[in-house]
Amino acid sequence: MEETELCFTQLFNSSCSRLKLPYIEVMLYYIVLSSISVITAFLNLLVIISISHFRQLHTPTNLLLLSLAVSDFFVGLLLIFQILLIDGCWILGDIMCSLYHYLGYFITSASIGTMVLISIDRYVAICFPLHYSTKITQDRVKVCICVCWISSSIFQSLILKDNLKQPGKYNSCIGECAFVISYIAGYADLIVSFIAPITVIVILYLRVFMVVVSQTRAMRSHVATFSLHSSVKAKKSQIKAAKTLGVVVVVFLLCMFPYYCVALTEEDNSLSNSSPTFVVCLFYFNSCLNPIIYAFFYPWFRKSIRLILSLQILKLNSCDTNML
Repeated sequence: MEETELCFTQLFNSSCSRLKLPYIEVMLYYIVLSSISVITAFLNLLVIISISHFRQLHTPTNLLLLSLAVSDFFVGLLLIFQILLIDGCWILGDIMCSLYHYLGYFITSASIGTMVLISIDRYVAICFPLHYSTKITQDRVKVCICVCWISSSIFQSLILKDNLKQPGKYNSCIGECAFVISYIAGYADLIVSFIAPITVIVILYLRVFMVVVSQTRAMRSHVATFSLHSSVKAKKSQIKAAKTLGVVVVVFLLCMFPYYCVALTEEDNSLSNSSPTFVVCLFYFNSCLNPIIYAFFYPWFRKSIRLILSLQILKLNSCDTNML
């Protein structure tokens, strides 16, 4: 080994070797990961400030969006640690390695759980509009959010308990950041963090789509006077709803499915710095897309961006601004 190939040149016999990557590829990784990290943190920070500052936005649905934005904001920050693994060397120690993996799993799990809560919220709002105000209250939403975060923390602690008890247990050399979970824990995580959430989301959104279609048919049948206008308006609404729901499901699948495929095919369910960086980036990139999918479709978010970037939120009583 040449000294330049070692993560720690003073530890010749126990140091890991650096990955031999072309300079262009390394720079590409740095640029892509840094961009995703900054954009993810920035967009979600805008959502957090918007919903937290303006009182008119303090609704049950927006509280769920706030929870999603908080989790995705921290995912953006965690990408900084992924950048450190580009050359295959971890310089922050075993404890920070275990903490990084735990926070990544915990925050992502909370993000996915919040997406499920959002799908339930929209299902009740569209399918049971008359009961929405009584079934979905701010207090109930706050309780559900707390349960989501606490349960995610407990579940991921159980999944990664061996790695948390003995940090660096599965490292083969100094400078490696590896963790291993059993097959049972791996499949449990697959079911709880991927299969179950996507099943719930797809079922609820299909039900929502069916309700939209039935309402469209009802408008065509019973509103004869404004048949043309209502038909066109309902058709546009139906198309918009179908596109939004389709984007939510497809993006979620595209970002999550490759990661879990790689995780399950790795020997002994282990993931280290040898795992494909692209899959990990795609896994985290979903957090960058969430504020676009869930927030950019709302006119109030575009208005709040203008108020935030122009620093008008610093004005007295700006929190009472009409956002709707």
